Formats: sequence, structure tokens, C-alpha cells
Amino acid sequence: MSGFVSSATPTRLTAQRLATVLGSATLLLALLAVLAPLLGVTADAHGRHLSLLSTAAFDPSSTENAILWVRIPRVLACLLVGAALGASGAGLQAILRNPLAEPFTLGISSGSALAAVIAIRIGVETWLGAAGVGFAALLGAGATLLVVWRLARTEQRLPAATLVLAGVTVSMFCSAASVLIQYTSDFSEVSRMLRWMMGGLESMRLSTVGWAAAPIVVGIATLIAFTRELNALAAGEEAAASVGVAVARTQSVVFIVASLLVGVSIAVAGPIGFVGLIVPHAIRGTVGPDHRLLVPASALGGAALLLICDSLARMVAAPAQLPAGAVTAVLGGPFFIFILVGHKWRANLWGRS
Repeated sequence: MSGFVSSATPTRLTAQRLATVLGSATLLLALLAVLAPLLGVTADAHGRHLSLLSTAAFDPSSTENAILWVRIPRVLACLLVGAALGASGAGLQAILRNPLAEPFTLGISSGSALAAVIAIRIGVETWLGAAGVGFAALLGAGATLLVVWRLARTEQRLPAATLVLAGVTVSMFCSAASVLIQYTSDFSEVSRMLRWMMGGLESMRLSTVGWAAAPIVVGIATLIAFTRELNALAAGEEAAASVGVAVARTQSVVFIVASLLVGVSIAVAGPIGFVGLIVPHAIRGTVGPDHRLLVPASALGGAALLLICDSLARMVAAPAQLPAGAVTAVLGGPFFIFILVGHKWRANLWGRS
């Protein structure tokens, strides 16, 4: 692979284009966010069909109002988690100049999942409830971040190839350890472990959304603040250093912030795959490789994708609810193949080999 940026000449990014694209994406996301909690599946004598909650949903004494307030925290969590995964995926792909870089590739998700599995195995849920498992997952993400970062860092640098190798190695180890723990657990524990590892937002609370909001917003803002440095890194480390970019500092900050964003997301919703992989690809092919637009657009795109997938998870098999992580995987796999086949000859996404 000779380069990560598009071989096509990108459209020059102006303030007007930046505002137009992000403004349009924000309006579309706001429309989805308003519609999602109102839309559901109902059943009557004529069968099952989609319907919107009536105006009674705004009457505090009505059943529909109770349903609405169950769905609102779920929608808000989708917006936060999807934005975090989309932005972190764009940041990781940028510093590594690798289209396969994402939370699962670098071991963060597997380490977080291992910590959650251990927490369920030792009975943390009985002391602290679901919040205890989420906190364990966050600690696992932080510990994995530290291990991968220390393994990959050499002479004040963070070589992309070494980071990917360290991440894949840690990911395989954590996945194997998770399977071993499940093998030694009883049926009820294994059931809870598998349900958590599929990722979902079924029992979301406003308190969970509240504590997750600040670190996610600050993390995304930090990635956006480094978008000019990420543009320089797209041309290579030597080229970036020649224009005054502190390469090692930029790589470390972006890697740490992106990993912590993933950790908070997993603590909230469990491991949800494909969002951090396919969203930056799709956005890059649509708006171009300039990270000043790509990173915030990936955050908005990630939020929209997870909101759509979670709404489908809530409605497709109603009254049962599917894990949102399973829906993102089922939809994300074919979508990614479509993008890959559609662009590989033009090398629109990551350059010619």
C-alpha cells in the first residue's frame, strides 16, 4: 500500500463547504433522533405494523409517555456511542494510515470485553449491578490501552506496524481468555456474558447517558482539534515532521483519546463492531480525505448508523429485541463489501497498491 489518502483530487475544503456538509448531516441526524423514539411496532386484529406514538405520548399520565421515556435514553446513548465509535475509527485510521485500523483490530474492545467477562464471573453484578460490569469494561479498556501502547512504543515513536501487531496479539490473547472463562462458568453466567458481548442498549438509563456524555464530547473535540496534524500525517511521518508536526505527540494523543472513547462506549453499550470501521470509509469516499471534515462527519455518521441499527433491533423482532451489535454486524458486513468492490479499482478509499 503506497498511500492512505485518495488518489483522486479532493474537492478543496472551504468554510462554506464545511458548514454546508456538517449542517446538513446535523439536521438529518436531528430528524432521525426525533423520529426514532416515536416509531415502534404495534399489533392489532389486522396484524403487526409500524406506527408513531400519538400526541398522548406528551401526556405525563399516559402509557405512551412512559414508553417514550424508556426510548429517549436509548436514543441519546445511540447518539453518544455511535459518534464516539465513528470519530475514534477515523482517528485511528489516520494515525496508522491503515484502512483496517479500528477498536477491534487494536485490541481495545477485546480487553474491555475480557474485563467485563471477569466481572460477571466473580459476581460484580450482585454488588454493583450492571454499572459494575460497565465500570470493569472501562478499566479493561484502559489497561489494554496501556499494554498495547507500551508494547508498540519505541524510541519516543509509535510505529504503525508495531502498534497493529501489538493490538492484534493482545486482542487474540484477550479473546482466548474470555472463551476460557466462559468455559468454566455456569449456564446463567455464560448467558449474561454472551448477551453483554453482543452489545446492546436495551436497559439504558438517563444517569448512564449523563456520566458518559462529558468524556465522549471532550474526546471528540480533542480529535477535531488535531485534524490539521492528521492531514499532515496522511502524507507520511517524515512529511508531517517537515512541516512542524510533533509526530510522536500527535500519534500518542490521538491513540489514547480514541481508545478511551472506545472504552467509554463499551462501558455504556458493550462491544459494538463495524461502526468504527465502515463509517470512516463511507464518509471518506463521500466527502474526501480532509480530516477537518472527515472526523466530525464520521462522528455524525456513526451516530446516525447506530441509531438506525438500534431502531431496527427494537422493531424487527418485536416484542423481542435484538442486540444492536448483532444488527450492525449483519448490515455492516455486506455494506463494507459493497464499498470495497465499488471503489477498489479507483482506489478511492486508501490509495493504490
